Amino acid sequence: MVYRFRIILDNDTEDDVFRDLEIRETDTLEDLHNSITQAFGFDGIEMASFYLSDDDWNQGEEISMFDTGESYDDVRLMAETPIKDVVYEMQTKLIYVYDFFSMWTFFVELAEIVEEAEGTDYPNLMFVHGQIPTEAPQKSFEAEDDDDDYNEFDDDLDVDDYESLDFDENWN
Repeated sequence: MVYRFRIILDNDTEDDVFRDLEIRETDTLEDLHNSITQAFGFDGIEMASFYLSDDDWNQGEEISMFDTGESYDDVRLMAETPIKDVVYEMQTKLIYVYDFFSMWTFFVELAEIVEEAEGTDYPNLMFVHGQIPTEAPQKSFEAEDDDDDYNEFDDDLDVDDYESLDFDENWN
């Protein structure tokens, strides 16, 4: 079987930027990574990860290019993970992050599962829409309510006034 994905750049610009590609279900996430970098014109030398995602695009488990040794848990690696093991009819979304300094972020969604077409080479870039910007879109990490008057440090406490603080400085 062949998976058809739409890969959408997460950006705040007016123009949509996405690519549609086909890839075999038995190919690995590393193959999908290579297809995405080629489709968007990246050189493919930067670190990247896929993240499982729910329907609301919440980031879940990471599937990394390399085992960085930063976790005590078993790390899932792109090269060892077939696409069909993480994407299927009930789990259709992944988040893909390329270049952790620039944070190019993409929404990867399974659009369709089809039979393999005779004479077609896979992976297959089917459709290109929009030009990728020269720099990754900046992420905005603001609160939803946009309360500009809130200051977490505005509590009228004088940190140098130890007498008014309620603690025993000789507690041990």
